[in-house]
Order: sequence, then structure tokens, then C-alpha cells
Amino acid sequence: MLTQRPIIIDTDPGIDDALAIAIALFDARLDVKLITTVAGNVSLEKVTYNTLRLLHFFGKDVPVAKGAYKPLIGPLVDASDIHGPSGMEGFDFPEPKQKLLLEEHAINAMRRVILESPEPMTLVPIGPLTNIALLLSVYPEVKENIREIVMMGGSVTRGNKGVMSEFNIATDPEAAKVVFDSGVPIAVATLDVGLKALVMPEDTAQLPALGKVGQMAHCLFQKYRGGSFRTGLKMYDSCAMAYLLCPELFQIAETFVDVELAGSLTKGCTVVDLKGYLHQPANAKVCVDIDGEAFRKWFLKSVGQCV
Repeated sequence: MLTQRPIIIDTDPGIDDALAIAIALFDARLDVKLITTVAGNVSLEKVTYNTLRLLHFFGKDVPVAKGAYKPLIGPLVDASDIHGPSGMEGFDFPEPKQKLLLEEHAINAMRRVILESPEPMTLVPIGPLTNIALLLSVYPEVKENIREIVMMGGSVTRGNKGVMSEFNIATDPEAAKVVFDSGVPIAVATLDVGLKALVMPEDTAQLPALGKVGQMAHCLFQKYRGGSFRTGLKMYDSCAMAYLLCPELFQIAETFVDVELAGSLTKGCTVVDLKGYLHQPANAKVCVDIDGEAFRKWFLKSVGQCV
């Protein structure tokens, strides 16, 4: 009998989030118990609406809970320049089922689902870490039943929002600091592997033949500025799902990670101590490289299975 891994997805859809969510929902090895939303790519109201639209389109009834509408400190600076004003421009989605939206705040819903789970839960944040930081701070008892946090975020090298900061971490660096300091096992699908997780023009051309999710992806990708049809579209968030389902695609380093909060030029930088300069014990498994060709094949196969 197939044993499913129970997960909670924390997300801010977002075009690349949409494909990551689809892959998770349709893979029989994962059991998505809850989806929580966080302000990031666009506002909380928009990402929640997008999540509900995706679930209706996919034909999946997974409960959704709204979380933080802004970072722990400071205003939200979104990525609507990348994903469009709504966060998912380019496809005509049906109106969502509002009945899936819980009245509970995301951290209350996560606490309930985690503590009720008969086996340890995996959290998969693919947006800013605000909700996860709040959960671990307000309800530290949940740590006992969390198997792992598998996140998309951070960088070993340089950034895509600041010079040294990746978008998800830079949007709420204080939250990221809380998560890395939490003591919970963490795996990090970094910006570095996302830059190599490309959907190339010849792959994009195959998407419409892969069913309705492939058709959706093809339409969304025409509005997505995380790459281009010519140079390859970057599938950052799908890397977190790839780590869960196909970890052999990655080169992984167990190391210490901290988050810079004070640097006037480097706030939000993830300091990945690969050389051990800081003499701190490892607190994360960091994906430092990926087999890009194998990822392309895995991605197309996974989209094709979203039926």
C-alpha cells in the first residue's frame, strides 16, 4: 500500500506557485492536508483568491486558511511586476468555491492540523516565511509533530530582489531568521537551483498536449517574467516539490544558515556557511546544485500526471 506523506503548503500564488501546487495535489505520494496563504507575490486577498481559483480548476477540495497580510516588520513590497497585477495573469480561471476558505487564521489552522496528525507533518512554504515564523513563535508545541520544513527561498550566492537577497527571504527576513533559529529540520531549495530549473522553449511547446494543467501553464507562462520562452522559464517553487519527490536531482550540503538583518546593503541575505567559518552546528540541508536536464524531464512528466 502506498504511504502518503502529509504536507501543508504555505503559498502566495504566483505563477510558479500554481505549478508547484498542481504537482503536489496530483502526486499520489503526497497528501495535502491544508493550504495556507501569505502576502508575497501579490496581496493576501489576491493570493487567497488565486489559491481558491486553482483548487476549483484542479477539482481538488483542500481547505484554505488566510494568514499574514504583511511581513512581521515593515510594509509588503510585492512582485506584481513579475506575476502581473492579479498574480496569475494570462488564464481565464473559473470562479472559486468559497466554501473551502476556513474562518480560522492560518496559524490556528496549521496548529490544529499538525497536532491532530497521527504522523509528523511536513511544512512546504514556497512564499515568504511570515506564517511559519508566527506559527513556531505562538505555538512552539507544534515542533514536536513537524517532520521537516521544505522551503523555497534563500541563496548560496547572490539575490533576485536585492544584491544578495532572494525574494521570499527578503520580503520578510525577520520571519526567515525565526524559522532558521527554530531547531526544526529544514531543507532549502535555493534560488541557485531555481535558476537552473528551466522549462525551455521546446518544453513549453509540449505543455498544451499535457492536459488542462499543461494548457493552463502554457497560458500563464506567456505572462511570466521569471524567464522567457527563448531563454527558459525558471521554476523556483517546483524545486521544493522536486526535493520532496525526487531528491536525487539535487546536490545537498548540510550546513549552518543564518539571515542578515542589520546590513544596510545586505539585509535579507542568507548566509550559507559552507566552509564552517562561523563554527555553528548545521541547521539546514541546502540544495546547492541540480541536474537541470533531469529536472526538465521530471517537470514535464509531473505536469502530464496532473489529471
